[in-house]
Amino acid sequence: MGGLVIPRPTPADHSPAFTAEIALVPDAPDFVAMLAAQREETTALVGWFGEGNAGLRYAPGKWSVRETVGHLADVERVLSYRLLRFLRGDATRLSPFDHDAYVPAGRFEARTLTSLLAELRAVRGATMALLVDAPPEAFAFVGPVGTGTITAAALAYLIAGHELHHQDLLRTRYLPLLTTGAAAGAPAGAPAAGAPD
Repeated sequence: MGGLVIPRPTPADHSPAFTAEIALVPDAPDFVAMLAAQREETTALVGWFGEGNAGLRYAPGKWSVRETVGHLADVERVLSYRLLRFLRGDATRLSPFDHDAYVPAGRFEARTLTSLLAELRAVRGATMALLVDAPPEAFAFVGPVGTGTITAAALAYLIAGHELHHQDLLRTRYLPLLTTGAAAGAPAGAPAAGAPD
């Protein structure tokens, strides 16, 4: 039996605000396996920082590594809940949420990076469990969110694309702080920005 194939969303399937992140997602013969591989890639990326460098920010006012991991868990939890509603055919209009306001409210800087990464891994595991046996036709469902609509397929792609977006930021904005010695106790041999893991 083959893996779950989710048709690529069209521009009509979602708000233009989501186009860039959805475009990051490659075509996958098994969407759940791709999400599992993403989880391992994010785990490896975050592992380069360790607890000692989890508070790194690449610029004033930007999120720390800890806050980024907490943000990923929060956003995936919200998007996955929306996806659950849509996969069950629930057309109740869902409220928008302010992901920026969630970060300070999450108090992620008071937690360990290890605990935040464990939470993110658990949230991704729940998303994968939701998707693994979903009927392919359910991804065509169009649900209302805020003042617009989005399909279940677009939500699944947005979950994957949002993580890919932050993987790129971790590689290109945060990892160079380790390799240039800007971080105390940076591990030797941290990968260069843009290098494969």
